[in-house]
Amino acid sequence: MPKPSPLDVDTLWQLERVAGVSLSPDASAAVCAVTKYSMQDNKGATSLWLLPTGECRPRRLTRGGEKDGKPAWSPQGDRIAFVGRRDQEGRKDATPQLYLLDATGGEAERRTSFGPGVEDFRWLPDGRRIAFVSWVWPGLKGIRAQEREHKAFTDRKESAYVTGEAQYRHFDRGLPQGRVPHLLLLDLASGRITDLFEGTGLELPRVEPGAIHFDVSPDGRRIAFVHDPAPRKLATNPTALAEIDLATRRVTALTTNASWSYEAPRYAPDGSQLACVATHVERRHTMPGRLALVRRGRPPRVFGSDWLVDVEGPLRWAPDGSAVLFAAQERGRCHLWRFDAASASLGIAVPGGWVQGFDLAGPPGAATIVVAVDCAAHPVQVHAVRSGQALRLERFNDAILARVQLGETREATVRGARGDPVQVFLTFPPRFDARRRHPLLHVIHGGPYAASGDTFGYRWNTHLLASRGYVVAAVNYHGSSGFGFAFRDSIMGRLGRLETEDIEAATDWLLRQPWVDGSRLFASGGSYGGFLVAWMNGHVPAGRYRAYVCHAGVFDRLLTFSADSYLHRPKDLGAFYWDRPAKVRAQSPSSYAHRMATPTLVIHGNDDYRVPDANGLAYYNTLQARGVPSRLVWFPDENHWVLKPRNSRLWYGEFFDWLAAHDPARRARRRR
Repeated sequence: MPKPSPLDVDTLWQLERVAGVSLSPDASAAVCAVTKYSMQDNKGATSLWLLPTGECRPRRLTRGGEKDGKPAWSPQGDRIAFVGRRDQEGRKDATPQLYLLDATGGEAERRTSFGPGVEDFRWLPDGRRIAFVSWVWPGLKGIRAQEREHKAFTDRKESAYVTGEAQYRHFDRGLPQGRVPHLLLLDLASGRITDLFEGTGLELPRVEPGAIHFDVSPDGRRIAFVHDPAPRKLATNPTALAEIDLATRRVTALTTNASWSYEAPRYAPDGSQLACVATHVERRHTMPGRLALVRRGRPPRVFGSDWLVDVEGPLRWAPDGSAVLFAAQERGRCHLWRFDAASASLGIAVPGGWVQGFDLAGPPGAATIVVAVDCAAHPVQVHAVRSGQALRLERFNDAILARVQLGETREATVRGARGDPVQVFLTFPPRFDARRRHPLLHVIHGGPYAASGDTFGYRWNTHLLASRGYVVAAVNYHGSSGFGFAFRDSIMGRLGRLETEDIEAATDWLLRQPWVDGSRLFASGGSYGGFLVAWMNGHVPAGRYRAYVCHAGVFDRLLTFSADSYLHRPKDLGAFYWDRPAKVRAQSPSSYAHRMATPTLVIHGNDDYRVPDANGLAYYNTLQARGVPSRLVWFPDENHWVLKPRNSRLWYGEFFDWLAAHDPARRARRRR
């Protein structure tokens, strides 16, 4: 067998990516979506796989779909529903539709042909109906009217986006003009579709509406859902919970306190109460999510005021109603947590790495957890956990990883801004020799409410970045999630300051290590990390770092008011730019352009609505005008991320070439 070699970009894109894990009601098998990419075809294809939780081998269930995903078992365990766009029976789906597949195998059957499409869904307990999410015109009556309007809209020749809404685009897409996300009900036997929100003025949240925003009661009579009760819909508005009776269509408010925002409802097995995520947004927009239990007619009971973790949906109840499970970050890892309802105590059910998805099923008192989890050493793997014992259910990437040598990942703590301890993850190159001095590369995470951690990434894979001999450092600076509210909130109104102190403290500590070459320092970052790289160029003395890489970074705060998140950012800055222009300018890298002198590679995508590409172009143009060595990589067909295999290969190539061009040791070797 050939000797393992360092990870390269082509091998990275050969790895199969697992998502959407769902467990059958009897816990005998899981189903997941697996995406495999082709560098030659420059695209990926997603299929569904059956993973028995015993000793049987996995079995592929679907092939040929463009994006078969979001699988969910029927309550009876005999069928699997999923959302896909497929070319089937002589017709190709223009929008995602709902498909059914017999759990024993066979061909998937299209069960909707609804023009506006299907975003996400949940089964009703009777197994005869499915509630699903779709973007529809709220003023129309009847499904036929929706179909006619959708056809007219699709056939139009005009290309302009016209709106009067404050919330009109998200990430890389314009929200459907004139449409809002409704809950609809599909009767599988007749194919009849009913809009449950028709004529009510209700809608689900407009940012990625999906199954996480609603749940069906165990008796199938009610649906609890998340909505924005304010007449003017804004991404910053607090959301509330309500419940609709499927027989009468009567809607009952479950929460009424606008000081809190409620998300991710989940009924208890007996239907007596709901678990949800509650966030005290009136106190501070950076407040962490907490677990809440809601009973009809009573104020929610909120737990975890002293927890460091930030509760994330989805939530799942144990089959006996004794506990609620959820994923949450803690100090650079994302564990699966178990909240005991009787004692109100919190403990780790399955430790990370990073839990990317989970499900729970089986008899009361003997439930099985299926968990999709990765770590720095490997991409996502799927395990079934029973009585504390884990059994791995698949081997999708083992053969490829057997040919790859990964470097060691370590964790360090340095004293950062305000004297606080700051976590640093270090990834070492394969065949690392501590007796030699290595170049240092900072990879600064985005967010800022995110964290670098014990996880295996694809867009900024630290093993791939370390493969060229770099020691890669990832600092969880002030503002990062998983370290408590005070740490997260500390950067508000002074963006860039504490974070840079933390990164510089990590650099100082690393320079004291005998295996770091102080003459070969580099820093890179994306999104908020790109903002910090641009900020450092105006605040860190030139010469300390040989070069920077700024991907999708904020350069100018006024330009960034064109972002989809334009109402969130003034909360972080502590002001609107027209009220306190000096305060906002003081947190904008563009205000310090006169100090910028470090060579910078600027990368941006045209379809980036989170940090519009005018930021990257303005930053590059500024460096060019100032005579600072710089290079621009601009993707006309990528968003905030780089998602196409060929573009990713080019991205990594430009990244490495830029560092090498400004590495004195590599230049010296080339001269020899």
